[in-house]
Amino acid sequence: MSSDSDLWVLDLWKGYASAQPVLRGVNLSVPAGTQVAVLGLSGCGKTTLLRAIAGFERSQRGRIALGTRTLDDGHVYVAPERRGIGYVPQEGALFPNLTVQANVAFGLSRAERRTKIVQELLELVGIEPLARRFPHQLSGGEQQRVALARALARRPEVLLLDEPFSSLDASLRVTVREEVSALLRRQGATTMLVTHDQEEALSLADTVAVLRDGVIVQQGIPAELYSKPVDARLASFLGEANLLEATFEEGAAQTVLGRLQLHPDHTRAPGLTHGVVIVRPEQLQVRAKGESNSPAGTLPGTAESPSPPDKGLPGTVEQCRYYGHDALLHIRPQERPGAALIARVHGEQALAAGTAVLVTAQGPVSAVE
Repeated sequence: MSSDSDLWVLDLWKGYASAQPVLRGVNLSVPAGTQVAVLGLSGCGKTTLLRAIAGFERSQRGRIALGTRTLDDGHVYVAPERRGIGYVPQEGALFPNLTVQANVAFGLSRAERRTKIVQELLELVGIEPLARRFPHQLSGGEQQRVALARALARRPEVLLLDEPFSSLDASLRVTVREEVSALLRRQGATTMLVTHDQEEALSLADTVAVLRDGVIVQQGIPAELYSKPVDARLASFLGEANLLEATFEEGAAQTVLGRLQLHPDHTRAPGLTHGVVIVRPEQLQVRAKGESNSPAGTLPGTAESPSPPDKGLPGTVEQCRYYGHDALLHIRPQERPGAALIARVHGEQALAAGTAVLVTAQGPVSAVE
């Protein structure tokens, strides 16, 4: 059942002057109380989409609605300040001449400023002791918290975040984004985050919508997008992927790694007998030639099934990228030259370059275009 706070974007088009449209029929849904990430490369239209939803840009075609209330459809246009939508830009855009407290209070009425709203928000985001400081006296993470508090002060029905963590150092970025995500969940805020960071989108959002060339190519829960992407380009964009030619049989795909089960709900064009399947690195099991049949892959949470000592695709480790908790092995098949296979193994089971190995795989897998 639709809520009055569900955000809808239907067949949205937007361009500038004589240039090609930036948005070319975007369809997107953000259910009330959820966190949705719009993921895409730089220049794909993410910020333009956010600005159109906020009301800073008028659409050329299509409809933007909040519940049953139309915000923009070419005839009706609701001004930004009347939409009930909060917006946090990339750099926070704090007023340098105002204190933290004054920045958060900006936009509130005099009556609202006399209440405890600002103090409560500063406490909520964990920066109440910094109320009298100016932006230049804050760290990057603290500035983002101020920008978030300022956006929440107006009690928006929807909060838009435009790559708010991109300017932070890598270690700080992870901490701040997790704290902000937890805060918004406690508030029950309907949130839309745009980002180019796949890890950020997949780890934080309830659903992820991938924007490419001005259209949403797929929207779904992170696990669905990762395991069942709509095409090979998206499969590679969402993480390391092995794309293998396959011959399709009933419920299975025959590949260089053997017969692999297709996802039970997998669909493909009727009569299609040949194509490509995606095998993620963690689905590969690797062992050195001559060793026992215990695979050197299989991350926690995946099933292990011993293989005969001589079973598997022969290959040679070309490169080992070690990360401590795990490692990525680039393996060159011996019998079938072509692109290297990428396998993810336990860190303590990393194999050195030059090691002769046997590679097997576990399903299920999906076919991609």
